[in-house]
Amino acid sequence: MGRLHGTKDFWIGALRVDGPAFAAAVGEAPPETPVLSCPGWTVADLTLHLAGVYHWVHSFVGSGETARPARPDRAELPSGVTPLQLWQHGYDQLMTLFDTLDPESPAWNWAPQPKKAGFWPRRMAHETAVHRWDAQLAIAAGEPIEAKLAADGISEVLDTWLPAGRRAVSGQWHGVVHLTATDAAQDWYLRLRGEGVALLDTATVFGHEDHHARVQVTGTASDLLLALWGRIGYDALTVTGDPSLLTGLRTA
Repeated sequence: MGRLHGTKDFWIGALRVDGPAFAAAVGEAPPETPVLSCPGWTVADLTLHLAGVYHWVHSFVGSGETARPARPDRAELPSGVTPLQLWQHGYDQLMTLFDTLDPESPAWNWAPQPKKAGFWPRRMAHETAVHRWDAQLAIAAGEPIEAKLAADGISEVLDTWLPAGRRAVSGQWHGVVHLTATDAAQDWYLRLRGEGVALLDTATVFGHEDHHARVQVTGTASDLLLALWGRIGYDALTVTGDPSLLTGLRTA
């Protein structure tokens, strides 16, 4: 069953690894280099996107406000400043904020979770890890996301992204998706039916409910997370059962 793998210190530790790795990859690539995992984006676009996210989060987390803040489409690049320099400024500001952040203090977020500041170190750790992989892929050097972090990232997709953006699922997709991370000793079960996707516990899966179709997806936590983010195809993992359910999951 999905569970948080981290604390504020864990997520900040991940940021201290993936942030510099992102910067190193960006520093090796010409700004116009295509980011293959983000069609239509260049390395400059990717860097400005992440810089904008960092500056936006820094602008309201720690203020004690829980009202939804305005968000610009992307960071404005001042004259004479490179995208990487702007990213570095945002990263440094964010890390300084997170080092002294009280996770229980009030802060807006867009998810079903309580409106507390502790949401954001987790969110930024996973945003940075996946975009670090994007940047490294642009220079043909994508390294897996660390297993413990990736397992928590899978849980974040299921306990945060899916409930926040839940959509109805077509009746043609009705069943259970079982995800198994081989390097994290962890399983997740999801039920697809008309009202959307629900995260299940094992008692529900193996109890009295009649689940008509099933699919199991097995792989490393990194590959499972990247598949959920749409970075790689499910065909890169081991799939047994009804693979059409994975189309339903991605649709939802």
